[in-house]
Formats: sequence, structure tokens, C-alpha cells
Amino acid sequence: MPNDSPYKAALQKLFRTRLVARLDDLRQALKRQSRTTILHALRAVGYLTSYSHAGRYYTLERIPQFDPKGLWRYRQIGFSSRGTLRATLIHLVETSPAGQTHTELQDLLHLRVHDTLRLLVRARELQRKPFQDTYVYLSAKPKPASRQWAERQKLAPPPAPKERNLARVIDILVDLLHHPEDDARAVCQRLRAGGHPVTRAQIETIWAHYHLKKTPHVRSRHGRL
Repeated sequence: MPNDSPYKAALQKLFRTRLVARLDDLRQALKRQSRTTILHALRAVGYLTSYSHAGRYYTLERIPQFDPKGLWRYRQIGFSSRGTLRATLIHLVETSPAGQTHTELQDLLHLRVHDTLRLLVRARELQRKPFQDTYVYLSAKPKPASRQWAERQKLAPPPAPKERNLARVIDILVDLLHHPEDDARAVCQRLRAGGHPVTRAQIETIWAHYHLKKTPHVRSRHGRL
């Protein structure tokens, strides 16, 4: 193997003018065609391959400014402090308090990772559970996975009111329009007096489902403001 010093100097020169490079750029800079020689030179200075674009892009370890999740993007090219896409997915899932869905991971990484996640589950490096209309990916370790699953359950929205109670839902929402300042107890009393069999729990469930927030009474010593 030739002396590494000329290669180090050539790499430093190349990456002073660009932040990432392809294999062809490296071959031209080092004046070598052998991929083995190029990788040997890169290892001597420390390098990373992109997790996106099938790992076709290279950068030096000193260049990326990673975000808190260990990710860095340059012109749509993604790099991770963990190196490979597989290692990055494992890290993102295991460090997430509530696990991760494919959509959440896709938003973080800006690429589809269905196939890689499937391989990780098959290799038992991650596990997954059905959650609503998708899967949530969890740590392969039982105790962390149990904690993640418990946290994910807390993120589930309140159950939707049943269709057979649609008239009751409408009654509650109409009452809210006419009396936006009242609390659930006052609404319950008024609707019952009008012949509508409702409970405070049902009213609060419907408010929560539709993300409605009541405006409380505001009083002063001189009465209502």
C-alpha cells in the first residue's frame, strides 16, 4: 500500500472545496481507481457515508453539524452520526420514549424506510406492534419496549362518540354554541331539564374528541367581567 500522506493531503484539499463527494470525485482527487485504496485513505482521516442515496456520498467526520438526533442534511443528502441507515433507525427507535412509526421516521429522515424496518424486525433488532391504522416500532429489549408502548398508548386520541349517539353529540355541540362559558355540570343540568339524557362524562368526552375548550367564568369583587 502506498504511503497514506499524499492521500490525506489530497482528501483535505478536496473537502476544503466541497462538503460531500461521490466515489468518482474521490478517484479523481486521489488519482486512484481502486475502491479499496480509496476507502483505506478515508479511514485514515475518518469518514461517513450517506444513509440516503444508497450510501453513494462521502464526507469527513469533522464536517457534519449534527442535530440533537444525530442527523445532518446537505442538499437533500442525509448523514447520521450512527453511520448506516440500519444503525440510525435502531438508534432513533430505541431513544424515542414512545417508539416511532414509519411516518415519524420518514419525516425525520426524508426517505421511505419500510423495507429496512421490515428487515430489522425480521432480524429481531426491533419489534413492532399494531397501533391504530399503522405500526409502532419499539426496542427489541422487552423492558424498554414495554415502557415505550405504555407511552404510545397515552398518545391515542379519545374514542370517537358512537354513531348511535349522534343526536346526543349534536345536542351537546349546539348547547356549546349558545352557552360557551358554561362548564360540563351546567350543560348537563340544562340538557337533562330539556329531556336529553346525558352525563357530565359524556359531555367532557365529546369536548375532548372535538378538541373543544371551555371558557371559564371570570369574576371580580364587582361581579362578572
